[in-house]
Amino acid sequence: MADLKDYVTTIPDFPKPGIMFRDVTTIISDPDGLHMAIDGIVDTLKDCEFDLVLGSESRGFIFGTPVAYLMNKGFVLVRKKGKLPRETISEDYDLEYGSATLEMHADAIKPGQKVVIVDDLIATGGTTEAIVKMVEKLGGEVVKICFVMELAGLEGRKKLSNYDVESLITYEGA
Repeated sequence: MADLKDYVTTIPDFPKPGIMFRDVTTIISDPDGLHMAIDGIVDTLKDCEFDLVLGSESRGFIFGTPVAYLMNKGFVLVRKKGKLPRETISEDYDLEYGSATLEMHADAIKPGQKVVIVDDLIATGGTTEAIVKMVEKLGGEVVKICFVMELAGLEGRKKLSNYDVESLITYEGA
């Protein structure tokens, strides 16, 4: 039987020498890989009580929306600055070379709602940390964070140590 890792293509020395790039698009493009990823995330949530699934642009949309659909939950979008049409809240976060801003609609989460965050990858954890801050700003509670892949060597879990974090695939390096 295939393992989800079998659907990940690794590209050495991309985007620069020494980096082993883990390409999630090869999971998405294969029907079996996509089923395994979505079913795997749903399985990690089977005993979790929550109201909403939240995913960030863009691969969080790909994995989070079918999870929300299958579990009969609403889905909340987190987007890059300036992409949402109504009143938003925002959070800045650091990138390897600079910073960026994420936004979500100010009315997307109501106080007391329990939220699950779904994304394709955890590396340094900065993006997810910014998302958690926005959820909590709106009075929501992050009850679980699910990733398809984790680059454990970049220690992103440290930024999320107060939360229940689960990854379907873990790579020990960066």
